[in-house]
Amino acid sequence: MTPKALVIAGCVTRPDVPALCAELESLLYDPEGRVRDPDAGVDCDVGGVVQVDLVLVEAIARLGLVARRAGGRRLRLRNVPPELRNLLDLVGLADVVDVEERCRD
Repeated sequence: MTPKALVIAGCVTRPDVPALCAELESLLYDPEGRVRDPDAGVDCDVGGVVQVDLVLVEAIARLGLVARRAGGRRLRLRNVPPELRNLLDLVGLADVVDVEERCRD
């Protein structure tokens, strides 16, 4: 199965979080509310974020909940900056989402 993919870029603000969750829900559920491709993974590329802070961590936590509610899926973060990895470790979310380090050139 091809993983569902969500891209987060720029600066995430608190008002952006519900829209990100809605975007992920639209990828995971069909218009009738049924889960699409229950065996497909959920990838979230965070390589384009420009500000790593607790608002971004909150967004990731909420996206992780959306993914779990769609059949127990885990959110996989791709291209994670080291600062975000450290913050996820600090708040205890590194064990809740799968974290892939930023790709090296």
